Amino acid sequence: MAGGVHDLRKGGTRPLRPVLAFAFFCLMANSRAETPASPPPSDKKAADLEARRHDFQGVQDVIVQSEAQKKKIEAEIASYRDDRARLVSALIDARNKIDDAEARIAEAQSRLDTLTGSEAAIRRSLESRRGVLIEVLAALQRMGRKPPPALLAEPEDVLRAIRASMLLGAVLPELRSETEALAGDLQDLASLRESITREKADLASGLQARRDERARLEALIAARQKSIGAAGEALAAEQAKERALASRAANLKDLIARMESELDSARKAAEAARKADEERAKLSQQQIDEAKKRFAEAQRRDPARLAPAIAFADAKGMLSLPAQGTIIKYYGAPSDFGGVEKGLSLATRANAIVSAPSDGYIAFSGPWRSFGQLLIINAGGGYYVVLAGMARVDVAVGQFVLAGEPVGNMGDGATKTAAAVAIGATQPVLYVEFRKDGTAIDPGPWWSKPERQRVRG
Repeated sequence: MAGGVHDLRKGGTRPLRPVLAFAFFCLMANSRAETPASPPPSDKKAADLEARRHDFQGVQDVIVQSEAQKKKIEAEIASYRDDRARLVSALIDARNKIDDAEARIAEAQSRLDTLTGSEAAIRRSLESRRGVLIEVLAALQRMGRKPPPALLAEPEDVLRAIRASMLLGAVLPELRSETEALAGDLQDLASLRESITREKADLASGLQARRDERARLEALIAARQKSIGAAGEALAAEQAKERALASRAANLKDLIARMESELDSARKAAEAARKADEERAKLSQQQIDEAKKRFAEAQRRDPARLAPAIAFADAKGMLSLPAQGTIIKYYGAPSDFGGVEKGLSLATRANAIVSAPSDGYIAFSGPWRSFGQLLIINAGGGYYVVLAGMARVDVAVGQFVLAGEPVGNMGDGATKTAAAVAIGATQPVLYVEFRKDGTAIDPGPWWSKPERQRVRG
């Protein structure tokens, strides 16, 4: 109000900021007035008992639901027992569902953060106008103690009547506009709270869906590894030999050479990769083109195959990143040790699923130096895919894996690898490197178009 409000007792003016609605103050007073009295002690005990019963029933419902989910997974695995293709297909399907659930969770969390910020802004707006309300109430109280004169009763006091009408004429329109603004704010606040409740429900649903799929995935991984058929003692001996070879390897090239020359399962995998290359060389161009077309469409890939569908060199522009995350270091960028990066570093969510980016045979699987859990996939044609920084690997040396098949887990990031320490990352970091004939190469051309855009970003 530009001119201010006249004090009826002194005839002066008092500056007044834009007027906050009297309705808000009344609303607060009514809410206090309508607050029920504290219940008697006996009623409070009954309410506490009912709340405990409700919590107990909720726990029982969760247990029943968990048992039902467990039986469902066990029945599914039993149907896959002798069918490797269906088992692998179910693994890839579970990984895709987890990726979808995590994407929905991230979107819901983002919307929830936005809504919460809007709610906080409206609250701050209402709080900032409390002082204006006090000034309005003071003026209205003065008017109440000394109301405007009636001209018929006191015609001689024309000056007081004029001043009173000026006051009411100035206050009422602005009070009305402030009341409407306040009503709008309160309505927006109520709407935001409803939206926040819905988003929280969606977020809880997404988290539950992810937990269910993770339980399914863990059981499927265990079933897959059990179906590999390696005897317990033989497998333990192989793993001990792997660790001994890894401890003597000077670098990645040396590690691959030692594994494939001295470890029986790695040697067999390398031989299988060579045979697959030879078989592909016999195919006609039409057959090669058809195989590339099927590989490009993930849903058409044959989960029963035991050899790479296409040559790794032909897979350019068709591969997906091995985990959901954000590129924080890329191939060719300056490294923290004075050179350049030989691969890319991907910051992931805690416990993110890691999948094989391409078909191939496991050449190494296990811890190595400061790389954390290291996985090397022989993709054929002299190409190798290196994945490092995982907390757990779920495949064994010599095993054939399909593009998109889960092979490991990132953990919660508590254990720091060399890559994570160098970057100063607080979340898990997956290091990805492509190698050809022992030399690191740029993996960029192999990623599908959306992934290439992410890498450039």
